[in-house]
Amino acid sequence: MTHINERLALLRQAMKEVGISAYIIPGTDPHASEYIADFWKEREWISGFDGSAGTVALTLNKAGLWTDSRYFLQGAEQLEGTEIQLMKQGEPETLEIVPWFASELKNGEKVGVNAEMFSVNAYASMKTQLALNGIELVSVDLLKKIWTERPELPKNPFYIFDERFTGKSVGEKLTELRSEMKKLYADVFVMSALDDIAWLFNIRGNDVDYNPVVIAYAMVDNDSATLFISPEKITDETKQYLEENNILVKDYFEIKNALAGIHNSKSVLVDGDKFNQSLFEAIPAECTKRTAMSPVFKLKAVKNDVELRGIRNAMIKDGVAMTRFFIWLEKALKKGELLTEISITDKLRSFREDQKNFKGDSFATIAGYRGHGAIVHYKASPESDVEIKKKGILLLDSGGQYLDGTTDITRTISIGKPSGKAKYDYTLVLKGHIQLGMAKFPVNTRGSQLDILARKAMWDEGINYGHGTGHGIGHFLNVHEGPQNIRMDENPITLVPGMIISNEPGLYRTDKYGIRIENLVHVVPAEKTEFGQFLKFETLTLCYIDTKLVEVEMLTEKERNWLNEYHKRVYDVISPQLSEKERKWLRKKTEEI
Repeated sequence: MTHINERLALLRQAMKEVGISAYIIPGTDPHASEYIADFWKEREWISGFDGSAGTVALTLNKAGLWTDSRYFLQGAEQLEGTEIQLMKQGEPETLEIVPWFASELKNGEKVGVNAEMFSVNAYASMKTQLALNGIELVSVDLLKKIWTERPELPKNPFYIFDERFTGKSVGEKLTELRSEMKKLYADVFVMSALDDIAWLFNIRGNDVDYNPVVIAYAMVDNDSATLFISPEKITDETKQYLEENNILVKDYFEIKNALAGIHNSKSVLVDGDKFNQSLFEAIPAECTKRTAMSPVFKLKAVKNDVELRGIRNAMIKDGVAMTRFFIWLEKALKKGELLTEISITDKLRSFREDQKNFKGDSFATIAGYRGHGAIVHYKASPESDVEIKKKGILLLDSGGQYLDGTTDITRTISIGKPSGKAKYDYTLVLKGHIQLGMAKFPVNTRGSQLDILARKAMWDEGINYGHGTGHGIGHFLNVHEGPQNIRMDENPITLVPGMIISNEPGLYRTDKYGIRIENLVHVVPAEKTEFGQFLKFETLTLCYIDTKLVEVEMLTEKERNWLNEYHKRVYDVISPQLSEKERKWLRKKTEEI
């Protein structure tokens, strides 16, 4: 990893030239995206670490990469040979970045950041924390100078996402948005989140991996809506579409001038968690600046009937693809074919490609065989790829993007005869999955209040997992979508009908195996009693759960009934799409236990 150390040396030289003692490089972009265009992969370029979460911080003589438990093993592998130390977030001995700087820097020294890569809220918090330690935060883009072979920004044309899939026109969505802006006393709303923009304007694109979004900014006021986008991305068809919907178009790089031109009397709303500090500073100081969660973020989280119908269609397609994949995998193993993590990933994609309206994977498939399954966000590479043999456990976390909707599913299967320990662990995870799936809860319940249901069986045995239990998911959009989630961390957003969220507890034994069972669930009304309205989950995902790994006696009668009823529904819905041989195979996999 000599080139990484050379890049660090170049950065430190640039730091010395502008008089700063430390620098921070996050793994994001000016739009606070999860998946980012190559042009903005600064953290990956400086460190070699390509996980979705992580930040590099360095002084003139030390460097660290801060990441969470999902990436401890990956981080250790990818940082090997560099001078960058893995800083394990959440571990008692690990200082967070600001306290680390406080221990490494002297009073009056300066820390530099590229303000485009930090949200308004993150920048303000860091500035305050550093100031309390006598350290100054400075906005300066140093990688612009030293990253000389930087890729170009994508110029792919975007396309119109038909109203028969969205269920609402741009005009209807703008009306809803302006109503929400009025409640927030905002005259102007400026958007930077790519999925918010794609949803509002009913457009999709191919600018980043996995998420069908378009690189753009947007500005909406009471009378107009403006899309800031590179001219090369507009076709005759999309130009006409934007004109018909009265959407003004300006160049992507005109956003700062447009912000500077907002009248001093206006109240400007931005999402402080997503809008970047560099743009925030371009808004006239005389304007009233409001920072709040994006109204679009909230609106798009609650799916309409057309979106929900599409998502259910996508689940059937995905269930068919998964079923055919597992049939193929079983046959291939029996024949003794050479299979690897990468080859089965490619094969799974091919089964999804056979489905109508398939547009690509919704994230990088995690095919973790044996010990690799314990790496929560493992992605097989030519260097790590291993052969899959007729023994051990395979964890497969994958998803598809269909025009109908986005899917995300994890199945853990036994290849060969499982050990008693593996069955015990698997059943603990299954119990948690079922308990959450069966949950009934009152209106105004938060995800953090339900998280214990997925963990209790494991907690009772002194076992836990480090990731969240559930994330929101978009409609032919981002596979990870807020604002709702189910995790131990507090989140004020309550679960409401129309929200879709994952149910994915897990258990990981380092170097042995990983177990995760994931379905997507939909919040729906349950009954109304004298104590108020209750809600529950409708499980949307349709794929069998491997009962070879289940210790049936560990399940309660209710848990066993839930599993049997789920398997009956999987068979009833999926089997009409299958051949007679495939139906026979699925019937066996979904037999009552």
